[in-house]
Amino acid sequence: MNFRSYEIKDICKIKSGKRLPKGTDFSEKPTKYKYIRARDIKNGKIDGSDLGYISEEIHKKIAHYIVNTNDIIITIAGTIGEVALVSKEFDGVNLTENAVRLTEFSKDVCPGFLAYILKSPERKEYMEQVAGGSAQPKLGIYKIEAIKVDLPDTQIQHKIADILSAYDDLIENNEKQIKLLEEAAQRLYKEWFVDLRFPGHENTKIVDGVPEGWSKGLLKELISVNYGKDHKKAPDDGNIPVYGSGGLMRKCNKSLFSGEAVLIPRKGSLNNIMYVDETFWTVDTMFYATMKQPHTAVFVYFFVKAFDMYSMNIGAAVPSMTTKILDAMDVVIPDKETLEKFDKLTKTYFNKIKTLQGQNERLKIARDLLLAKLMSGEVEV
Repeated sequence: MNFRSYEIKDICKIKSGKRLPKGTDFSEKPTKYKYIRARDIKNGKIDGSDLGYISEEIHKKIAHYIVNTNDIIITIAGTIGEVALVSKEFDGVNLTENAVRLTEFSKDVCPGFLAYILKSPERKEYMEQVAGGSAQPKLGIYKIEAIKVDLPDTQIQHKIADILSAYDDLIENNEKQIKLLEEAAQRLYKEWFVDLRFPGHENTKIVDGVPEGWSKGLLKELISVNYGKDHKKAPDDGNIPVYGSGGLMRKCNKSLFSGEAVLIPRKGSLNNIMYVDETFWTVDTMFYATMKQPHTAVFVYFFVKAFDMYSMNIGAAVPSMTTKILDAMDVVIPDKETLEKFDKLTKTYFNKIKTLQGQNERLKIARDLLLAKLMSGEVEV
């Protein structure tokens, strides 16, 4: 297979996104005008589950800063080097100033193929390095322009992109199943603990505003909130996941905790609450909450997830959360029997989710290995 070497600036244009005009903010309710933030770019795609919405008036002011189908988005601030190919679903959506888009590609490049190249762990690590090691690193456009890529003939690029997209289709189907399973567990939480239609509710008295046997308390009675640590203290790669406020960052060979925990962002993407039941490490932008009582982790997860954590933000430049705020959250604590029943029921959902997540991890590894073999010629296109 023959390759030609290019710099990114030789094969496309790079255009920046745009911040909201001074003195304006996102709409509280969904509108027809969506806005992609850096935190919406994760796992190689645009996560449309929690996009920002803006008014028509704001959209008109920043209407030139939109993405189009088959553009490639790269985050340049916050979490550096997250890459996503824009699908038709997000055509015409506004883009944050914390990301850029590659657009207007030359005839020498297939955007889908280039996106796979830029998504590779090696490329992400490179972009993080060139962004610099300051407190708030930024990947300047001129640094992206200078990134070198080796490209085969465009026909080969399209074939490779088509082969790899089959893996992504399987991953996407699994992610849809994961979403449905979590929604089912969340509906059960709402039915039992918000609508108070838990097993035996018909025969349960309400005492002081809560079901008999339940109590009013603070979240600190259920959890211990722990700080994460800089993952540079676990420099060696391994099989243990490292989580930051944006989600999974990498894997290392050391851990901070093993077991059930609720991960709560300390800085950045405050609403990215996660439930885990594994051996893990969290960085200093992510708290990990461990349980003081058995059978409470899933309950706590859905309890915290129900809040808009940004409404409790104490940060200025960077959204921030504190242990003091979390500890003081008012919570109605169900009796131990109800918590145990809920825990056992929801674990069936979360066990299935864990299986699907494992399948997706193996699919991603297989896809990335296949890309390397296709590029090397070890596997014929």
